[in-house]
Amino acid sequence: METWMNSISPFVRMVKIHKSFSLAGEWMDYDHVYTYIEQGEAEVFLDGVKYQVKEGDILLMPPFMAHIIRSTSEVPLIQYIFHFDLYYDAERSSWKDQTVTEERKAIAEKEMQLAATIPISHLQLTDRIEIKKRFLSMQKEFLDKRSGYSLILKGICLELLVLFMKGQVSHNDKEGKMTKGWVFIENTINLINERYWDPELDNHTISNHVGISTNHLSFLFKDQLGITIHKYLTHIRIEQSKIRMIEGNQTLTAIAEQVGFSSIYLFSRSFKATVGVMPSLFMAMNSQPTIS
Repeated sequence: METWMNSISPFVRMVKIHKSFSLAGEWMDYDHVYTYIEQGEAEVFLDGVKYQVKEGDILLMPPFMAHIIRSTSEVPLIQYIFHFDLYYDAERSSWKDQTVTEERKAIAEKEMQLAATIPISHLQLTDRIEIKKRFLSMQKEFLDKRSGYSLILKGICLELLVLFMKGQVSHNDKEGKMTKGWVFIENTINLINERYWDPELDNHTISNHVGISTNHLSFLFKDQLGITIHKYLTHIRIEQSKIRMIEGNQTLTAIAEQVGFSSIYLFSRSFKATVGVMPSLFMAMNSQPTIS
């Protein structure tokens, strides 16, 4: 592995800290996702295999690996996350969001060199201290964007990849459990991510598409993922609305309609229950300052 790793030139696209009490993960990304569990415990579903992770664990997900992360502890789940490509590409570097398009699905084979790696790594205490120092340095450089920051991010990314490799455990030590009824769950999630904008999308419509009864699909989804289909659909709609609010060029009424809510009242109520603040306040807090 070290032989081909000598040739990589990572491009870091996004650096963030995510805090959640419930569902915390996205479904699929077109780039690599490196996640360090700073606090809490969670169930992680990676391509239908369920793992238990806790503080000190790292998840490294290659492009288009289906994943869901769900907090299972009383304390908030805190994740240190960054997205990256293994190799710099001028065209890919211009992609600023995580929308999966047909164009972005055409990924180079060399970007999949980590696909065969065991996706879970566990760090000893000394390495946990190191990873937090390096990640916080990465986040500062990403936010400040000083001269040469992209090269600094590249260097820190390589260091964090080395820490992941250092913490690798044997397959038997971290073997996951295949999720019951995964094909039906996966088809459900795919449909939700494709048609979240449709206000008519409901459990009955979804189960007809998947090909099993509504009751059985609802049971499988809740039993295996710990959340209802409706709650997952709401999660996706809220996440999509947050992306549009941060862009800051549409009204809340337009955004609510675009992400599948039948009314601005229902959107505001669901957003406040999920995020903790009203959408108007979230938009104000995340709006880009104008330059006069």
